[in-house]
Amino acid sequence: MKTIDKSVYNFSKNNEPFTDADPGELLLFKTMDCFSNRLKTEEDLITDLAYSYDVANPAAGPVYINGAEPGDVLAVDILDIQVADQGVISTCEGCGPLCDDMDIRTRVVKIKDGIAEFNGVKFPIDPMIGVIGTAPDGDDVIDGYPGNHGGNMDSKIIKKGARVYFPVRVKGALLQLGDVHATMGDAELCGTGIEIAAEVLVKVSLIKDFELNWPVTETATHWYVNACAHDFGEALRNASRELQRLLMNVTGWDKTDTYMYMSVQSDVAINQACVPCEVAMILRFGTPKLPQFKPLIG
Repeated sequence: MKTIDKSVYNFSKNNEPFTDADPGELLLFKTMDCFSNRLKTEEDLITDLAYSYDVANPAAGPVYINGAEPGDVLAVDILDIQVADQGVISTCEGCGPLCDDMDIRTRVVKIKDGIAEFNGVKFPIDPMIGVIGTAPDGDDVIDGYPGNHGGNMDSKIIKKGARVYFPVRVKGALLQLGDVHATMGDAELCGTGIEIAAEVLVKVSLIKDFELNWPVTETATHWYVNACAHDFGEALRNASRELQRLLMNVTGWDKTDTYMYMSVQSDVAINQACVPCEVAMILRFGTPKLPQFKPLIG
């Protein structure tokens, strides 16, 4: 098993790999929180950090995956996520639908025995990975933004037990991950979940020569396409079009039958809609597994 404890702030084909790994190898990513562990007390505010998207969401890596070539798919099994004993929630100026009527504030959240406490309310944590992906073959993408390479997808189902599939667009794939949350609600309303340092154990594998246009998450019961765009309608079209294509591949149905099936069996959830950036809508569109057919990917 290799340990990755150095982080970068963008996804780039030019990033120097921290290490390499063979398919089937275990990797332990040691990640900082989205603020690079700089908010330590409730007196520390995001406005004190000169915080901006280009220094946000550090991702540990990248890791060069031996044998990965453009046109392949990288599969990442999330085996475990261990979080620190303290995280933070912060409001961010101009971030989220209620941002015009709130203060800039930091709340420290203690974690003990898998339980978080906020203002006397206790609830179980459910750690998830906010930023994970491979390098794009075009321009660099900062870690705070999502794209069809992955990145800041903020999907709360990317957690222990999930498998995430990414298109390989550059040799070696260049996998990196970070921005772990002890827990986070869909839409990440105020701009943060419980931001926390963590150790993430994964296993990587390759699927050769398989077309994948957007990241896909597999759970025990469902397949989800993760997509993004400037607005909800475009993001939903991106996700549903890719799911339709993948379903047609395995069922043999035409576009119309697949469209109708998706209408009665598939659901959309908003991962994040809080950030006033170029890509403002991040969502996942999922459908139950069909045991009578082969898997969507592989």
